[in-house]
Amino acid sequence: MERIAGSRKGNTGKIIMTVMMSIIGLLFLLPFFWMLSSSFKPETDIFNYPVEWIPKHWQIIDNYRAVWAGKANFALFYWNSIKVTLLTTLLSVIVSSLAAYGFTKIHFRGRNILFFFILATYMVPAEATLVPLFVMFRSVGLYNTHTGLILLGGFSVLGTFLLRQFFQGISNEFIESAQMDGAGHFTIFTRIMLPLVRPALATYGILRFIWTWNDFQTPFIFLSDKQLFTIQLGMSAFADRNGQFYSLIMAASVSAIIPLLIVFIIGQKHVIEGISFGGVKG
Repeated sequence: MERIAGSRKGNTGKIIMTVMMSIIGLLFLLPFFWMLSSSFKPETDIFNYPVEWIPKHWQIIDNYRAVWAGKANFALFYWNSIKVTLLTTLLSVIVSSLAAYGFTKIHFRGRNILFFFILATYMVPAEATLVPLFVMFRSVGLYNTHTGLILLGGFSVLGTFLLRQFFQGISNEFIESAQMDGAGHFTIFTRIMLPLVRPALATYGILRFIWTWNDFQTPFIFLSDKQLFTIQLGMSAFADRNGQFYSLIMAASVSAIIPLLIVFIIGQKHVIEGISFGGVKG
């Protein structure tokens, strides 16, 4: 009887917790639902009270056509962001994983001291390095180029630190066995280590994609040509042109977050695996 009573209490607690988490999740999603609903409405219906979550009058085609086929060149901004974000994410994952492997599986003199100094640079506020980076990039011809943006985001101390934690959880016996068979570090890294830390790579790749896609400060400082603007700068230019039309602003905002939703939906399984792997490795 005591076991049955305890089981019932446990089930009741789980149900209550599930209901509470569902309510909290719904509260977090309400702004997105309002934004999505507003992007479907005529301008005159957006601020109706009470809120019309399901529009009475629909204006989807006109709103999204004004965004994508308007004078703000929204499609170009979108393409620029996709190109910069994908290349930055790819470069950052490659560089961070190589550095993480080197700092965990390759023994050399001063390894820990070097990693300490690299990690210490993360404590320097990003704003403190903007002027030196601006001067350096302009002097080498990387200012106002997508290449400059990709290089700025492609080297991440945080990415190296995160992936290093996962590499530390892999036994050195894998490397020793491979070396006995004549494998070099490149073969070990590409054929043994990367498959083992795939959830971690996916987790960091998704985070890097989101950070780069949402970045406003770096493109704002290092880009001046409107033809090179990313989606965040494009949204600002679009708002300056159409700021009085909230339905168009909401339609542009929905369009801007679609890649983030797609990437997260596709990669959420790997994110969960990465978190689980990181939680049990020690």
